[in-house]
Formats: sequence, structure tokens, C-alpha cells
Amino acid sequence: TENGNFDKKGQTMVELKVIGIQGIPEVEAGDDMALLIVDAASKSSIPIEDGDILVVTQKVVSKSEGRVVKLSTIEASHFAVQLSENHHRDPRHTEVILRESARIVRMDRGTIISETRHGFICANAGVDASNLPLLDTVCLLPLDPDKSAHDIRRSLKSHTKKKVAVIISDTFGRPWREGAINVAIGTAGIRPILDYRGLQDSYGSELRSTVIVIADELASAADLVMGKVEGIPVAIIKGY
Repeated sequence: TENGNFDKKGQTMVELKVIGIQGIPEVEAGDDMALLIVDAASKSSIPIEDGDILVVTQKVVSKSEGRVVKLSTIEASHFAVQLSENHHRDPRHTEVILRESARIVRMDRGTIISETRHGFICANAGVDASNLPLLDTVCLLPLDPDKSAHDIRRSLKSHTKKKVAVIISDTFGRPWREGAINVAIGTAGIRPILDYRGLQDSYGSELRSTVIVIADELASAADLVMGKVEGIPVAIIKGY
């Protein structure tokens, strides 16, 4: 490579860099996420280059798109009140979850697993009250996460003249596994799925079922430098 990045056998080494972009201010409705990212990256001396992948958390995208709801504007239905009893959740919060759900998959101990209008199966239809500056507010998923990713990508190109990819990430639970993980809910400029079917492995066997969701793997890697309480909503991935 240009940087002489070889191992002892002379083979090219595989290297991936994941960098959290610090210094992004509190995002408000109408903010240009791309401009906020470019300014913060510049102040941190992080170059945005062709081929980079920007992973942006759903929360800041939703904030910029005005997808934050004041619970004072919500009237809880009788069903929402019933579901909220003994589960320490505001019935109005539950009402928002129900409104954002296209279908209820399961309800257990206060958690609602639902299918959103996007087709995502997730807890509480993605409605979340964390990392919001005002009390009694909840954040909804973007209306169209793929469009959100495309808009940010287009604006980034306008500000930097660079061709990058954008992934909108969110934290989802996984059936039959403990804990949650970051996944991609919107992409632009990258093929989210890598299909190995029909190729041969290193022993000559044909791969028949291997389909890897690269976008989810990149979103998960980005979360390692963003975290949930560090206030770093964007990461840049270099080398993929």
C-alpha cells in the first residue's frame, strides 16, 4: 500500500479504523446534521475522505427531523392506561408506542414488542425517552431512515465534495440472546448486504447460504466508540 502497510510475509494487512466524532452540540429540529458533523470533525482534525462511512445514531437524526413528542400533547387511551399499570411508565408514553406500532407482536412485563410502519420488529416501536434534554418528551424513529441517510450523504457531499456512505443506527434487542446491539435502520451509498452465495471458501466448497449484513456489523463496530452515555452520536469508519 502507499503507507507500506505490510506484514512480515509481505502480504497486505487488513486494517479498519473507527473514530468517534466528539464536539457535536445538542441537536435541534431543523439542524443540518451534515454541517454539524463536518464542523465537529474539522475541530477534531478528523479528515472526511472519499470512501469513508459515517454512522449516525437515530436519536440525533430524529431530533434534527423534529421527531420528538411532548407527552403533554398526548391523551392516553384506556388501553394505554391498562398496559401501563404496575409497569412504571407514563400511559401517554405507552400511547405513543401504540400509535407508532403497525402490529403488536408480544407484550410482557411492560415491554411491547411491535412491528413499526417501517417493518422493524423492536421493543416499544423504537419510542425512547433517553438522551433528551427536556423531561416528559419521547423520541420517535425517523419517518424514512433510508431517506434520512440519503439526505445526510447528499449534504455531506455538498459541504466536503467527498463521496461517503451513511448508516443510520439504532439499538435493537435480539431474539433468544441477552442484551442489545446496534444495527442499521437506514443506509445510503453502501450495499447493506454482502452475498457470498455461489462463491467458494478457502477449501473449495461452494457457499450456499452465507449472506452477511455488513451495515449491521459496521453499525455495531461504531457503537464501540460512541457508547450510550458519552455524548458521541457519530462515528467515522475508514478502510472498509
